[in-house]
Amino acid sequence: MKVGILGGTFDPVHNGHLLLAECAREQLSLDEVLFVPAGNPWRKSERAITPAEHRLAMLRLAIEGNDAFGISDIELRREGPSYTADTLEALAGERLDDAFWFIVGADALADIRHWREPERIARHARIGAAPRSGTEMPHDGVIPSDRIDGFDCPGLDISSTDIRARVSSGRSIRYMLPDAVCRYIEANRLYR
Repeated sequence: MKVGILGGTFDPVHNGHLLLAECAREQLSLDEVLFVPAGNPWRKSERAITPAEHRLAMLRLAIEGNDAFGISDIELRREGPSYTADTLEALAGERLDDAFWFIVGADALADIRHWREPERIARHARIGAAPRSGTEMPHDGVIPSDRIDGFDCPGLDISSTDIRARVSSGRSIRYMLPDAVCRYIEANRLYR
């Protein structure tokens, strides 16, 4: 199978994440896209992260009804910091017959040289990258260009940071994320 891997904190998951996954699935001819919520994201150690059970529950609600989307809790089961290279290596060890595409936006691709062992990431997965509107696909040689597959994705200027701030200040988040996720946030009084 051809499997896309979309990692993130998903605090909360929003329509931008879902659109990125669907565009990658369609244009890269992926059989499945796995959402991989970070357990202990090393790049976000400066802020409190919503407990994993809430982030996982919101992901389940967000992908409900799309048979091509799945979730792997591999990083939530692992102790210590979450590194993409470790996750991809572990998934490759579990799913021997699958080929992987690590799905990123161009902003993440431009920053990937600062990640832990980017060459190891490229060894275990091709990179599926969506450029930002009006920008070139960044490339600095860290990931070989023959391991990068670009795909188009309409830009949605939505961020989890903005959603958390909106909830905290009592502003609407409707249409930024699936209705079921909005209801979950409200019912569990998240981000207040």
